[in-house]
Amino acid sequence: MGKHEQNVFYMGQAIAMARRASELGEVPVGAVLVQDGTVLASACNRTIGRQDATAHAEILAIREAGSCAGNHRLAGTTLYVTLEPCVMCAGAILQARIGSVVFGAFDERFGAAGSRLNLLESRFFNHRCKLESGVLQEECQGLLQSFFLDRRNSCR
Repeated sequence: MGKHEQNVFYMGQAIAMARRASELGEVPVGAVLVQDGTVLASACNRTIGRQDATAHAEILAIREAGSCAGNHRLAGTTLYVTLEPCVMCAGAILQARIGSVVFGAFDERFGAAGSRLNLLESRFFNHRCKLESGVLQEECQGLLQSFFLDRRNSCR
């Protein structure tokens, strides 16, 4: 499997997690953490259900993978996430030493991997991630747009 096919495959898994989040009434964001072709962890947003502002999909996947690996460092891994990581998630990604981040939709409001700022490739830190953006972007954006449209319509 080539790099593009691999990115599409794992992003598809992240999208499945985002759909799960939506079913739970959460903002539809999903994340999958992979090392050498093996999924270490997958998660979806759970901020509402857990009443925890830090329960973003990326954070939950990093926690799960670190626990399974018995190490807080996750060097050599790739994180696939449906939405551009925010500042909090970018910080966790850097702390975990994740090697690559592949995301679908840009987050013009809170994005910290190229939209608002780019912490993941910043020269100010001793660790940098390789970034790839826009993988299955339309599908990832569509999930978010549908979710928020439904929320707005249900409030009327």
